[in-house]
Amino acid sequence: MTVPVALPPDQAAPARTASHAVRQGSIAWMALPALLMFVAFAVVPLVGVLALSFTSWDGLGAIRPSGLDSWQEVLKDPNLPHSLWVTFEIMALSWAFQTPISLLIGVFLASRERYRGFLAVIYFIPLLLSQAAIALTFKALLDPNFGLGPGLDIDWLVQDWLGNRTLALCTVVFVVSWQFIPFHSLIYQGAVRQIPVSLYEAAQLDGAGRLRQFWNITLPQLKNTIITSSTLMVVGSLTFFDLIWVLTAGGPADATRALALDMYIRGFRASSMGPASAIAVILVVTGLLLAMLLRRLGGGRETTSQLEGM
Repeated sequence: MTVPVALPPDQAAPARTASHAVRQGSIAWMALPALLMFVAFAVVPLVGVLALSFTSWDGLGAIRPSGLDSWQEVLKDPNLPHSLWVTFEIMALSWAFQTPISLLIGVFLASRERYRGFLAVIYFIPLLLSQAAIALTFKALLDPNFGLGPGLDIDWLVQDWLGNRTLALCTVVFVVSWQFIPFHSLIYQGAVRQIPVSLYEAAQLDGAGRLRQFWNITLPQLKNTIITSSTLMVVGSLTFFDLIWVLTAGGPADATRALALDMYIRGFRASSMGPASAIAVILVVTGLLLAMLLRRLGGGRETTSQLEGM
């Protein structure tokens, strides 16, 4: 039998250091493809859009430098504050509508019963559909003349859902929430299943009911998950375009003309790629600032395990 020979301390330390360096090098090489993808599909397009915002281009002809003309056109346009306001309205209302429902559904589906797993699959179906198809479906269902209301003779459904400013905005928020609640429910479902069962067992021994367990155990343990889900909701709401375009086309009277839709109208309907690129940069900066704000509200430790130290 071969007896391992122990290295002297002065030789063992360099050996461990060399092994650690080799491991770190192999990990770095494994991250290289992801880094290349990020640079190719995120950094390079972002730099290109930033450069394009300082030019004048109709989408077909030659690109001509224009300095700050595009930015001045966008920042002086009175439609920009309105589009920003509509964007933040959709963002706030969809977050307020999605978060509690997603949280409750996720907690419900976290149980191990088989029928709840089946329900999780059913609930996930809306996320598999395209936003354009969903918008067309709801547009037909909400038609005041041939939609669901007249067909079932339900009076409160027979309204001009897409022709009234307030109802149109609420309809957009509802349709957006209907599609993305399953995704966030899945996030909460996975997070709830990571909470140690021992916490609930100890609470039951203390006589805590389900409602008290939810407030004192489940919600505190889901703090980081709520921050993550909220970040995805907030940043994602900045990019809503196809659903709003098909559902309302920004109407009535620009009531649902969000910033992403304004960017499309300027760039592809008005053939002004410079101002459209400037709006795209504003969207990116807004998303970064909101993500950083949510990270700060969460204590800047979203990636730290909630079970650390237990």
